[in-house]
Amino acid sequence: QVQLVESGGGLVQAGGSLRLSCAASGRTFSTNAMGWFRQAPGKEREFVAAISWGGGSTRYANFVKGRFTISRDNAKNTVYLQMNSLKPEDTAVYYCAAEAGSSWYGRPAYWGQGTQVTVSS
Repeated sequence: QVQLVESGGGLVQAGGSLRLSCAASGRTFSTNAMGWFRQAPGKEREFVAAISWGGGSTRYANFVKGRFTISRDNAKNTVYLQMNSLKPEDTAVYYCAAEAGSSWYGRPAYWGQGTQVTVSS
């Protein structure tokens, strides 16, 4: 089992930045591929970004490329999502997720409870 707890959400003006953190506990964190999803009101949950177990491989949704950066610190059992140049359409609940293994397949086995990000215009 992997337990995930997100933090760092909040209210920010358009053009601003936030950094989300996801603290993991339980089984060995460093062997899991990790990712972020988001869900806006009335919309389905969508993929945002993912990172391999060692941090050497990342992938992003097209709508965040160049603005968001995913990273991880395995010594701290934490994955981050640095969000810059935020737009009102980035408003959503952001979820941290973990694969059961070291590769990212987009089918996480574990989820956090989510953290709200609100971007005002």
